[in-house]
Formats: sequence, structure tokens, C-alpha cells
Amino acid sequence: MAESEHPAALPGAPTLMDVARAAGVSRQTVSNVLHAPEKVRPATREKVERYVRLLSYEPNRQAQSLARNASRMIGYRIQPLAPGALASIHDRFLHALAEAGQAADHHLVLFPAAHPEAEIAGMTRMHRGGTADTFVLYDVTAADPRPAALLGLGVPFVAFGRTRTDTDTYSWIDVDGVTGIGDAVTHLAHRGHRRIAYLGWAEGSTIGDRRAEGWAEAIQRLGLAAGREELQVHSPDAVPDAIRATFQLLERPDPPTAIVTGSDTLAVGAVQAAQQWGLTVGRDLAIVGFDDTPTAAALNLSSVRQPIEQVGQRVVAALLRPQSARPTGELLRTQLIIRSSSAGPAPGRG
Repeated sequence: MAESEHPAALPGAPTLMDVARAAGVSRQTVSNVLHAPEKVRPATREKVERYVRLLSYEPNRQAQSLARNASRMIGYRIQPLAPGALASIHDRFLHALAEAGQAADHHLVLFPAAHPEAEIAGMTRMHRGGTADTFVLYDVTAADPRPAALLGLGVPFVAFGRTRTDTDTYSWIDVDGVTGIGDAVTHLAHRGHRRIAYLGWAEGSTIGDRRAEGWAEAIQRLGLAAGREELQVHSPDAVPDAIRATFQLLERPDPPTAIVTGSDTLAVGAVQAAQQWGLTVGRDLAIVGFDDTPTAAALNLSSVRQPIEQVGQRVVAALLRPQSARPTGELLRTQLIIRSSSAGPAPGRG
């Protein structure tokens, strides 16, 4: 049939078949344009999208969302709270992301997923169905399969965090954990501590590994690396496990006078272990956490603060850039919040 820029008005809501007839293509071609556009030649795809607009066809509750990329919804997989962990940085990021999105007239659509493969499948369905235009990845690991998979599927996203390799292929925002931990170690050294331990997560976590690198680099730079192996312990991010790991440090013949931890959850475990050991935190043992959660403030615990509100704003800004724009990466600085838990060592224990 001959094309017309003004097809005849249709009784009732237009159907997918109405779009196919108007565009002179098959029903399957229209379906592919809506749900698998990479299968359709660009010229055909543009023609079908034009008739979707002209007929005001609504393939889902977001009218013309696929044609205009205008659902204004950001997809995000919700993260369960790990047993034994405190209210995590994830909660702050979720609020920051929602507020930044709302300021840009976008909103979050949350969904659960049991594992990365399920998350990838869910994002793909939501994008092709028009439920969400773009997505945010959280808790990115060193060899995370999600960025490469989503790039291959044509699903737009921005990551909070980054992989070890291929970081020039996708957009990401991250926090400089190496420098953050280094600042904590430097602060303790300036207060007179010479045996500064590190309590972190098990190796294999990108975030945890970078924070451990920050500690190792700082004690090397400050000339405090003697006996390094016995000053580093690992623990799951849970208070009971952190208590047991801290006991390992306190049992040393020459125990540390200060502990830097990879999270506030680990720091709380270290505080409880010190108290059970009969030590006064801030006098007998200095402790610095990471994340500066409300719990850290309540316990007067020194902690490395992540600029989470800024992260949320930068993630949303990156999401709103044209998809044709080159991928970008941005590393944000932390801030050390000093409280009474990181005082200098007791006399004779430097």
C-alpha cells in the first residue's frame, strides 16, 4: 500500500496489526521493531516507528515509549541486606538515585533478581517492553559479566563501580577507595600509631580489594610495612565475623594499636571485640570505618565518607546523555570524618 503521513482514523485504540498495515510490513516485523529492533533494517525500523507515532499506538502502558525512549523510568535491581550487616551504603545510594532521578523527571522501577544472569534477563525484558529506558548496575565485581552482556544486547546502563578491565567500553561512576583508606592510615600515623592493621573482606571483591590496596600502599609509603602479613585479616561483612577476625589481631604477641576497616559493619565488629577484650576504643585501640553510616556517627566512630549523593547525581547525569555519546568514567574522592575512635595510642603503645 502507498505510504501516507496521515493514515485514516481508526475506530478504537489502534492495534499492532493496524501499524503493520499502515507501514506495509508484516505483523512480525512490527513486533521485532518493538521488542528486538536489532533484527530489523534501519530504514524499515524508522518507517514502523513513524507509524507507531502517527497512529498513537501504545504497545504498553508507556505510550510510544519505545519509539521515543520516553518511559522516564530507570530500572534498578534491589539488593537484599546481608545477614549480620548494618544498614548498608546501598540504602543511601538508593535514596540518592531516586532523588536525583526525580529532579530530572525520571523515576525508579525496582525489581528483584537472584543472580547476575537473572538480572540481565530482567533488564532485557524491561527494556524491550518499554518498562524502563535505562538501568543502573550496583556492586560491580572485578570480572562482572553484566556490562559486556548488556552492551551486547543493546541495553543502556551506567554502573556504580567498575570492573578490572574494559572500563572504556561503558560508563561508570566510582568512589576512590584506595585514596580513602590511605587517608585513614595517614591520619592514624600522624597521631602516632605505628602498628596499623587492616580488617577487610575476603579477596575477590573489587571494592574490597581496592580498599586493601589503599592500606598496603599507605603503610609502605609511611614506612610501616614491617610485619604486614600479620596485620591484615579478612572477614565477611557481618558483625559476628568481624568480632572473630579482630580477636585474631588482638591475640598477636605485638597487637596493633589501630585498625582500619573496609566497612562500618566491620568497624562495629572491631569495636565490640575491643570492648570484650577489655580495651577502651579511642584510648587503647583506635578504629576507623568506611562509609560513614548513621551507626558510625551514633558510636562516635571515625569513618571514610563516600559522596553518595554526588554519586547518585552523576549516575543520573550519565544516564541522560545521548546513547551515541562515548562512554565515560568518573572517580570521586572520599572524605575522612574524624571522631573520638581514632585518638592517638596510649602511652607506651605507639
